[in-house]
Amino acid sequence: MHLSTRRPFPWRVLVAIILIGFILRGPIIAVAPISGIMRSDLGLNAAQFGLVTSLPVLCFAVVTPFASYFVGKGGANFATMIAILGVGVGSIIRSAGGVEAVFVGTIVMGAFITVGNVVIPVIIRRDISPERVAIVTGSYTSALNVGSMITSVATAPLALAFGWQIALLSWTGFVIIAAIGWLVAIGPRAAFTVGPLKPLIETGAGDTVAIDTSSVPSIRGTRPQTWRNASAVLLSLAFAGQAFTYYGLTAWFPSILEDEVGFSVTAAGSSSSIFQIAAVIGALGAPLLSRRIGVPRTLAIVAVFWLSCPIGLLLAPGAWLAWGFTGGVAQGGGITLVFVLIVQLAMNGTHARRLSAMIQGVGYALGATSPTLIGAVHDATGGWQLPIVVLGIGTLTFTVAGLAGAIRATRVLAPDV
Repeated sequence: MHLSTRRPFPWRVLVAIILIGFILRGPIIAVAPISGIMRSDLGLNAAQFGLVTSLPVLCFAVVTPFASYFVGKGGANFATMIAILGVGVGSIIRSAGGVEAVFVGTIVMGAFITVGNVVIPVIIRRDISPERVAIVTGSYTSALNVGSMITSVATAPLALAFGWQIALLSWTGFVIIAAIGWLVAIGPRAAFTVGPLKPLIETGAGDTVAIDTSSVPSIRGTRPQTWRNASAVLLSLAFAGQAFTYYGLTAWFPSILEDEVGFSVTAAGSSSSIFQIAAVIGALGAPLLSRRIGVPRTLAIVAVFWLSCPIGLLLAPGAWLAWGFTGGVAQGGGITLVFVLIVQLAMNGTHARRLSAMIQGVGYALGATSPTLIGAVHDATGGWQLPIVVLGIGTLTFTVAGLAGAIRATRVLAPDV
């Protein structure tokens, strides 16, 4: 429950959230544009290399319960700081060279990104007033995609100039910037202090005052539920469809452009970045549109865009720019709407953490299978038609479960409507 007292907007926290968003997807996406270079150097086939992208997502699923426990015990401030530092350590290990280093570093990086995935919605609910949750969530998911876009565009040229190890290592610069941003937002002492979840309210003088609202009862007067919450279950399935399609396309869109359109490695990597760039439109536009027409109708529009991407790639791959754009808008808007509903459904800080862990855990568990499965289907068929059909199943799952979950959640949140 948010305090009713009006307070200044926590700009420093928002900036820190955006900077952290840059490192929670970009390092994973960085390997997609240079998959051919890395596969050749490491001696891996398509299905094996798919694990490099799948492992972080698998970590999201497996580590999420432990990340939720860690956030609850250590506190959001400390957990966020550790997540940032852990992503940096994993990135350094991954760049050491060799198959073993790549896989170990990827697992370490994925584990700490998981902590970030869980804690950011908790921070948003804790520090952001209800009327600003949607736009802040959109800013956060935009940052996820901007970071992905930057790595998609720049990793291949860096790899060709300096080698893939240096190219991947270069993105630790974002980790340093994120760490500085978080330290500025909450202060070094708070960042490294283990403690309960307390909101930071900025005063006019730029100071912060911690207020503990964890004991305030829910305004709905009901007991918080997760697995028995039908809306949460449906949103878990929707997030699974979203994650499955997103990571499958992220991993193999450059390769599809190489094989189906005839692009070079560098051209495919930079061109596929439209999928990440367009997500900013969806991430920022979906919250604004939902305030006018509601979340269910907004999600229906997002679903149409999502469905058009695999259908378009299957029937008219030459128009890849249009399908990359519509898919990008959809993936940015889709994840934003799910996160907005998580924050709105949460009755208190603990409930927000558990809902976040449940929905992301289920979603990423299924999403983790996508890069490897799509790579295996490609190896088995020798083409991209059937893999694209499999991706279409993911968008259909998002559509059906997402619409049902959004309609039900909206009725729960506004029973008189």
